[in-house]
Amino acid sequence: MAKVFNKKEQIPIRKRLRNNITKSEMILWKYLKGSQMNGWKFRRQQGIGNYIVDFYCPDLKIVVEVDGLTHSEEVVFEKDEVRQEYLENLGLKVVRYNSQDIFYKINDVLEGLYNICLELSKANV
Repeated sequence: MAKVFNKKEQIPIRKRLRNNITKSEMILWKYLKGSQMNGWKFRRQQGIGNYIVDFYCPDLKIVVEVDGLTHSEEVVFEKDEVRQEYLENLGLKVVRYNSQDIFYKINDVLEGLYNICLELSKANV
């Protein structure tokens, strides 16, 4: 079986992405790092297949993506759909938040994400 998570050839790209985090990712990471959300451990810039996702919690099998303005463009939107389908076919739950919500509605984002994670944790018991 081919390696799906954190392929060696992705290491430089993942490192670059971690070192050049967007402001919205930085805000969300502040609340996810160090297992702050109910003890669930999230990883940042996780390689899954040929993709690198913004945040991933392996215990809950949830991917959290932060979408900036370019994600509303047709070409990027179509690529996001293909990417999401691939991740869902691996049995992962994909949740997307746009940057504006993270900037201006972070409490709503965190509450929504917490509720989704709670449901996933109950399903995994």
